[in-house]
Parts: sequence; structure tokens; C-alpha cells
Amino acid sequence: MNQDLEIAQAAELEPIRDLAARYGIRDAELDLYGAYKAKVHPEILDRLRDRPRGKYVDVTAITPTPLGEGKTVTTIGTSLGLGQIGKRVFTCIRQPSMGPVFGIKGGAAGGGHSQVVPMEDFNLHLTGDIHAVSAAHNLLAAAVDTRMYLEARYGARRFERRTGLKPLHIDPEAVAWRRVVDLNDRALREVEVGLPSPGAQNNENGIPRRTGFDIAVASELMAVLGLTTGLQDMRARIGRVIFGYDRKGRPLTAEDLGVAGAMTVIMKETVKPTLMQTLEGTAAFVHAGPFANIAHGNSSVLADQIALRLAEYVVTESGFGADIGFEKFANIKCRASGLKPDAVVLVATVRALKMHSGRFKVVPGRPLPEGLVREDVPAIEAGLCNLERHIRNVRRHGLPVVVAVNRFPPDTDKEVAYVREAALGAGASAAEVSDAWAHGGRGARGLAEAVAAACEEETEFRCLYPADRPLKDKIETVATQMYGAGSVEYAPLAERQIATLTDQGFGGLPVCMAKTHLSITHDPARKGAPEGYAFPVREVKVSAGAGFVYVLAGTMKTMPGLGSRPAYLDVDIDAQGNTVGLF
Repeated sequence: MNQDLEIAQAAELEPIRDLAARYGIRDAELDLYGAYKAKVHPEILDRLRDRPRGKYVDVTAITPTPLGEGKTVTTIGTSLGLGQIGKRVFTCIRQPSMGPVFGIKGGAAGGGHSQVVPMEDFNLHLTGDIHAVSAAHNLLAAAVDTRMYLEARYGARRFERRTGLKPLHIDPEAVAWRRVVDLNDRALREVEVGLPSPGAQNNENGIPRRTGFDIAVASELMAVLGLTTGLQDMRARIGRVIFGYDRKGRPLTAEDLGVAGAMTVIMKETVKPTLMQTLEGTAAFVHAGPFANIAHGNSSVLADQIALRLAEYVVTESGFGADIGFEKFANIKCRASGLKPDAVVLVATVRALKMHSGRFKVVPGRPLPEGLVREDVPAIEAGLCNLERHIRNVRRHGLPVVVAVNRFPPDTDKEVAYVREAALGAGASAAEVSDAWAHGGRGARGLAEAVAAACEEETEFRCLYPADRPLKDKIETVATQMYGAGSVEYAPLAERQIATLTDQGFGGLPVCMAKTHLSITHDPARKGAPEGYAFPVREVKVSAGAGFVYVLAGTMKTMPGLGSRPAYLDVDIDAQGNTVGLF
């Protein structure tokens, strides 16, 4: 059995009703899912509206290695540390997809002595939100194909007489709504649907066309869930989802198709955040799980709003590095919620800084290069520009930064001390070592004290750009100020799309930049913090339901594949029926 799972399964958990009561959540505001998890009704906000808000802390990171740098471990560890110093704290994190859980990445409940538990529930199904998102998403896909088939079969006038519905004249070549499944399956990236049955005289299976599958958490509906403020708001957002265009190039929505209400009913229970606990008995909300490149990559607005009324400190986490997840936390999520963060924790590791020297390559599934596991301060110095850039990225938004050096066993005292000193020199309010993986809250007391102190600093939180600026201005602001680009180059298609989206009234939405997480730039091979390069924009599309325009730089895989040694090989049950091998 893997160590993380052993630690999680050995923990004595508090019944979730008792934990809820400790945090001031009433039984009537809970839907129990077994003894150790429950959904919380968003209506609790009506009762808590007059309570003061707690301090709001986001955890982000430098540009990670492909292995990840322990950001979730540090997020939970920061909460545990705050609990150790006597603070009432809530953690808010995303629900993981089962695709990565059974792939290379493994689970996302944290690790070691810094976890949300029960670990198996967290990583597998939880309370069914991802499945509901998948069903609602695929209902829209089925409705689109059915509508195209019936309008083609009967003709527009006959279709209208038979159904009483106005023909939509959907352009099969302009349908943008692919299907989803919550697994890594590269074979589904490109598929053909609507093919006739073998030997059939007439094709009753639909309009043949090329499409594909995305992983469920890449659905726009997951981004909608993350940003919604309640059931009625979610209904309105789903109605605005654009699935494709008609033959005259006009956008078509789920509302046009008449399916938005049914989609909302499928997702009705998803608006309730799932309440769980950490290994040290502090509360955690697990809610939503949008991708951090094509979407905003943050847990839900609703979970944060509720937690901030129940606790002195709320620690949340944004996906990938500060150039991606934090930028979207600040400019998309906080813009939507109206919440203002008080401080940011920036996770750094010795191995990631060495990688950013450009001297070492990290490949998932292979042993780390020898240079990453032996003392090499000059390599850290060469990669330090990445940490410095991310500190500036956060401070550009008017917030104090606490650097958390997530320590791994090979890291030497000399290396860790060098990173801490360099972080302070680059403008961090504090820089502390986190040993939460090994020691839980005790290993993060210093970090917690620094975070509490940072939350008392005067802040002037600001978004990077006003929403009403032209799309190009917003794109160029993010590219130059966050990524260090010298200019932006637009493909002809992107130029046309920007003009069209502006004409259609979407120019006032924030931009969601879709790029690699493995580099500050658009190129995953470029490490460190390059400057002055041309940032390429390939396509620009709208997520009208979620409420942002997403900008593609490079090719984004929205359906991961399984590796040669996937994690599912180790997962099983033992003779007593306990899960083993999950990590």
C-alpha cells in the first residue's frame, strides 16, 4: 500500500455532522453522503450575510516541473499550520478528475500528513458532481446532433409544423460542442459520429461529421460551476452557452435549443459544495474542477463565499503557476465574485528552480536527473529568474507574497537557505520552509505565522486590466506583464475572431489565456523567465456561459492520454475490501 493512502486510512475521522456543527453549519443546511462527507446548501449565505469575512489566501506556485511541486500539499499544510497556531481555518480546493488519478499524476488530495480525507472518496466520484457535469454536457451534444438530423430529415417547414419548434439551421461544420468523459482516453480525441449502420439503406443515425471527446473537467459547464453564485445564476449561464453557429454564422445557444433547463436540473445538486476534513480536523470544501489552461482553474466562488463567513482564514488554491492559475484567480474569479484576497502563498521547490536553469530535463515516469538530487546552488541561481518573475506577477496585483519552499528529502540546508534569501531579495514579504508533507501542521507553523502576518499588511488589490478595454489590449497586457513577452503576434484566424467577437458584444469579457503550464512562455521547452519574445495567438473563442474569452497560444490537449506506466496498474482492493495503491 502506498504511504499516503496508509496515513489517510489510519486516521480517526470526525463525523461530518460534528465537524459541521463546530464550524456553525446547521443540520438543515447539510445533505449527508455517508459519515464523512456532506453537501452544504448555498442558502446558508442568507443566514450568514451579516458575519464578517475571514482573511482570504490564495496558494499558487512558480512554473512547475511536469511532476508538480506539492502545491496542494502546501495549500492543506498552510491550513493545518494556521490551525496549529489557533486560527479557525477553512480550505477550499478543486475536485480532481479520475483521468489523472488513474494516469501518471495520481490523486490530488494532498499527500503524507497534509491531506483531505477520506482520500479514496476525494479522488473517486466524491458526491457525483463531475458525473452530473458530464451528463448535462452530453445531453447538449445529443440534442445538437438530434436537431441537425431531424431538420435535415423533414426539411425546415415540415420540421416546424411537426414540432412547433423554430428551425435553427445548425451548420454541422461549425458545431463546437464535443462530448466528454472523465477518463484519459487518447483514442477519443478525434471521432466520427452519425455514421450509417452497415448495410443500411437509409442513415437513421444522424448527420455524419467529425468531432471528438474532451475530459469532463474541460467542459465549459465545469467552468460555469466554478464561477456561479447560485442556482438561478447557473441556469442563466447555461442558457448562454454557445454550442455552435448557424449557416449564416450566428451563434446558437443551449437556450436556443431548449435544453438549458434540463441541463440545469441535471446539475442542480452540483451547486452545493462538498464538506470534508483534513487529517488534523480542519474543514475543507471540495467544489468544482475546471482546467487551468483553457478555463480558470480554480475551485468555486460559492465555496469561498461560504467559507469566508465561517472561518477566520480561508486558504484556496489556483491551478499551475502564478502566470496561469493566479492570474485567472485575480482577473476572472475575483472579478466574478467581488472578493478581494489578502495574501498569496507562492510555492517554490529547489528542483524546479534547478530545472529552470535549463540544465536538466524532467520527464514523468523516469528517474530525476542526478543533478536535481545533489547540491547545486549555481543551478538554483541560474533558475532563480522564474521565482523572481512570479513574485513580481503577484505583487503587480497589489498583494503581499509569502514564498513557501516545499522541501523534498534531497534538498540541503544550504540550498533551502539560498532560496529563502533570494525570495526576500525579490520582494517577498516572507519566505518559509514547508515540511507539511512529513509533519503536517507542525511542519508549517512558520509558514502559517508568516501568512497571518502578511494578511495584516495594507493591500491595494487590483485586477490587471479593466474589463471594458478592447480584447487585444487585455491579451497584450497579460502577455507582456505576466509572461514577459515583447509583443503579440495574431494569426489571421485570430484577427477575424477578435473582430467577430467584438461585434457580437463579447469584447467586455475578461480573457482566459490558454497556454502551456510548463513555461512562462507559450513554448514548454523554454525555461526560466524569457523576455522580449513574440507571443503567438492562434485562435480566440468565447465561453459565453462561463463569461470569458479564451485565447489559444499553441495546441491545448483537452483529452489527456494514458502513459506507459499508468497509476491504475497499482490500484486494487485487498482481502478485506480496502482500496490499495491509490496515490
